[in-house]
Amino acid sequence: MAVISCDIKRHLLGSRTRRAKEPPLVKGWPYFGVILDYGKNPLAFLQAMRQKHGDIFTCQLAGKHFTFVTDPFSFSAVMRQGKNLDFHKFAMGFSQRVFGHCDFTSSLYTEAYREVHSLFIQTLQGPSLQRLSQNMLGNLQTAFQHCKPSGNGWKEDGLQCFTTRIMFEAGFVTLFGKQAGLLQPEGTGSVGHKVKEDFLEFDGAFPALAAGIPIALCRRAWRAREALAKKLLHGELHHRMCISDLIQRRMDAFDRMHLNETEKARTNVCMLWASQANTLPAAFWSLYYTLRTPEAFAAAYKEVELIMAQLPNDTPISLSKEQLESMTVLESIIREALRLSSASIMIRLASDDFILTMDSGQEAAIRKGDYIALYPRLIHLDPDIYPNPMEFMYNRFLDKNGERRSQFYKNGRQVKHYLVPFGSGASECPGRFFAMNEIKLFLMVVLWHYDLQLNEPQGTLSPDRTRAGLGILPPSQDVLLQYRIRADRYMERSREKEF
Repeated sequence: MAVISCDIKRHLLGSRTRRAKEPPLVKGWPYFGVILDYGKNPLAFLQAMRQKHGDIFTCQLAGKHFTFVTDPFSFSAVMRQGKNLDFHKFAMGFSQRVFGHCDFTSSLYTEAYREVHSLFIQTLQGPSLQRLSQNMLGNLQTAFQHCKPSGNGWKEDGLQCFTTRIMFEAGFVTLFGKQAGLLQPEGTGSVGHKVKEDFLEFDGAFPALAAGIPIALCRRAWRAREALAKKLLHGELHHRMCISDLIQRRMDAFDRMHLNETEKARTNVCMLWASQANTLPAAFWSLYYTLRTPEAFAAAYKEVELIMAQLPNDTPISLSKEQLESMTVLESIIREALRLSSASIMIRLASDDFILTMDSGQEAAIRKGDYIALYPRLIHLDPDIYPNPMEFMYNRFLDKNGERRSQFYKNGRQVKHYLVPFGSGASECPGRFFAMNEIKLFLMVVLWHYDLQLNEPQGTLSPDRTRAGLGILPPSQDVLLQYRIRADRYMERSREKEF
């Protein structure tokens, strides 16, 4: 009992001492460490710690120890430590706690789950990606048609509400299939509207859930998650049409695992969240910056017009892989929006004591059970890599010829990991190509079909920092959008071709 009491006291008082070769240790308050300072503004906190302690340091955060590696040239050194750093155990533990599915790291499921994970590459790249993107384009057009304003007058809405309504509906149907009444005008009580509201309620609790608060204490979020699970039961999904290959093949794989129906449905909730939580704010910021930056709007609109001039007038829009890839201006806009809004954190768990060798040659001793953390926002806003880093520059990711730019430098050296909104290594998002296509298609369709303007285009909109570490930061508040449909769009194109 005396030994146990000493262990508890040592844990609560935070009596850890720095060992030889270990990074500088930032303790803070007993047990809580520096969690309050970090939580207020992670970027500013880490910048201050880097200036004081160098490129690597360890912080005590709520009873755990995180070693932050802030040198962009040392990211690869961390990625190469797959033997000593475990991503899947940390990620699966978090996912299991939040979504309520079973532990797929258990030996009972390990082999079968590898098959499930391999489905991402099989269904989200190559020809499968093109088919999925084309389905998304069709569903976007349907979503736009169902929410278009009546008449030719201007309609007002929040830009975030506008973006979320269209992107969520189209994305949901693209993955989980169509059902009668799913895509209906707002306010009709459609299944899609209820699913969207439940999703937003559940997603809104993620900062609390990430901080370790049990979902059972977040009653509204728990009810929303369970409501989503009921809509995504395999029995319900079997009645839908046009389910994506990814979801259908995942369903088949989980059926072979002999999970109960609720556990299967909760894996679908996990997929829904993964497909929407970062795509929605990324689409918002991409459209927001386009509308408030005249140069960006003009360049994007010109690119869309060039594409649309190649297509038939009286049929739904359909793009080839080459046409989709040719829209480099829209892609640069999206990447720049991601650079400014991404605040993901890449975390690995040390499975054993080991020595991490930094790019500089510095050796850092890492303890078993500690976490290694990479915060790419430090790179995204580094003025040495991106001059005027807080400024939106729509062509920052284009070269002088308007082609994709992929080389960025710091102190004369090329930076490999210069833009990391989708993670890297084992934690790299397998749906990143589809997400980029989704947002690009959204921008194309909305710019083509609508006149849009922000009520206060010169206003400053800040991101919501409470979601730092979870991915793309949403806006701290919505902004007012005015829009109207371009009813004569096809007539104009026809007259242009006559001349």
